[in-house]
Amino acid sequence: MADTNYDVIVLGSGPGGYVAAIRCAQLGLKTAIVERELLGGICLNWGCIPTKALLRSAEILHYAQHAKDYGLKIAGKIEADLEAVVKRSRGVAKQLNQGVTHLMKKNKIAVHMGEGTLTGPTSLTVKGEKGEEKLTAKHVIVATGARARDLPFAKADGKRVWTYRHAMTPKEMPKKLLVIGSGAIGIEFASFYNDMGCDVTVVEMLDRVVPVEDKDVSAFLEKSLTKQGMTIMTGAGVDDLKVTDKGVRAKIKDSKGKVSETEFSHCITAIGIVPNTENVGLEKLADMDRGFIQIDDYGRTKSKGLWAIGDCTPGPWLAHKASHEGVTTAEAIAKELGNKDVHPHPLDRANIPGCTYCHPQIASVGLTEAKAKEAGYEVKAGTFPFIGNGKAIALGEAEGFVKTVFDAKTGELLGAHMVGAEVTEMIQGFVVGKTLETTEAELMQTVFPHPTISESMHESVLASYGRALHI
Repeated sequence: MADTNYDVIVLGSGPGGYVAAIRCAQLGLKTAIVERELLGGICLNWGCIPTKALLRSAEILHYAQHAKDYGLKIAGKIEADLEAVVKRSRGVAKQLNQGVTHLMKKNKIAVHMGEGTLTGPTSLTVKGEKGEEKLTAKHVIVATGARARDLPFAKADGKRVWTYRHAMTPKEMPKKLLVIGSGAIGIEFASFYNDMGCDVTVVEMLDRVVPVEDKDVSAFLEKSLTKQGMTIMTGAGVDDLKVTDKGVRAKIKDSKGKVSETEFSHCITAIGIVPNTENVGLEKLADMDRGFIQIDDYGRTKSKGLWAIGDCTPGPWLAHKASHEGVTTAEAIAKELGNKDVHPHPLDRANIPGCTYCHPQIASVGLTEAKAKEAGYEVKAGTFPFIGNGKAIALGEAEGFVKTVFDAKTGELLGAHMVGAEVTEMIQGFVVGKTLETTEAELMQTVFPHPTISESMHESVLASYGRALHI
C-alpha cells in the first residue's frame, strides 16, 4: 500500500505547484503532488512555452522572407509547413514535461495522477487510474490554475471557434482570422498567424490594444501591427458570432456604434480566464471572489493548513508570479512546521514584470506614467528610441523604444516600459533595479555594455532627466 500521509500535498503541477513542491522537498518536507492531466500544467504543455516555440518559427519565417534586407539571397519559395511548425512546438512541450517528471523523481516528490478533491483543509481524495486514493497532510497547497473564458454566445468548439489551446494545434491554416481580445494571449496569436500569412483582424473592447501597458506602448504597437497588415479595431465589440459551414459570421460594433457583419474562416477568443476552483471542495474552506481564492500575503486561506497560489488566486495571472508564490508559501509552511532558518517574504506586486511575445515584443514592470500620476506622484519620464541605438540599427531592428518613469521627489524608479526586439530579455535589468529600490542615480552610474540594445535602457533613464546623449 502506497504511503498516503504527507507534510505537504500540492494540488496542481503548473509553474506554481511544481515549484512549490520542489521548494517544500528542498526544505526537508515529505511532499506529494496531485495532477489530473500533464506535469508542468498549462504553462509548459499548452501555454507560455509551446507558444514561444510557435512564435520562433514565425520569426524565422519573417527573417527568411526579408533576407534581402540583410544582403542575402534565398533561392526558391519560402513557405510555412504548419504541421511541422506545430510538431516542433509539441516536441518542446514534451521535453519540458519530461523535465518536470525528472525533477519530481530527483526531489523524491510522490506524484498522484488523477482528479483531486478536498474533503477537508488537509485531506483529499484522488480519482485516477488506480481508482480512488485518500491522502492526508499537515498542509495542502491549492494550485489548480485557470482556463480560457468562453464567449457566452459562442462556445469554443475547436473547429471554427478556438481558445489558445486549439490555436496551438491547428488542423488547418486559417485564411481569415478574427481575434477577440488584445491582451498578451490574443496579440501573440494574432502576431503568429499574421507572420504565417493569414489575414488577421483584432477586436478590442477597450480604447487601445494591450490595455494594461503604458499608452505610448499601446499606440506604438497598434501602428506596427497595422503596418504589418493586421486590421485593429479598438473600442469595438463582437455582438454576435454564428458558426457557419465555411467559418464564422461576426457582428462587430465599431467605436462609432456602427454594426457590420463579416465572414471569417476562424475565430480565437482571448477574453480572459476563469479560475479552476469549481468541484474541488473549496466551498466551505476558503473565501472566494468571482471564483478566485482569497489569500493573505503568504498564501494562507481562512482554513488552517490550507494554502493557495497562482492563477486560482488574485492576479496578475502570470507563470512567474505563481512560481514566486510557490516558494513563498513553501517557506511559510516550513516555518510553521518549526524550521527557524527560513524567512519568507511576501510578494511585491509592483515588481512583477509582464512580457508579450508579439512582433515587436513588449515588456514592462511597475507603474505606467498615467498610473503613477493617478497615484499622486510627481513624475519624471523619459523615452529613448531604438533608432538612436547602434546595435538595434545593425540588427535591422530599429523599431521600438524604452520609457522609464521616476518619482521626481525621490528619484525612485516607478516603472519601465519597452517595445521592440528582445525587450523581454532586457526588462529584468529594471526588475532587479526596482527590487533593490534603486533611484536614477545608481542607474545613471551603471556602465552598460556597448554595443547592445540594453544601452537604450540607460539612455531612457538619462532622458527622464534631460540628459540623453544619443538623441
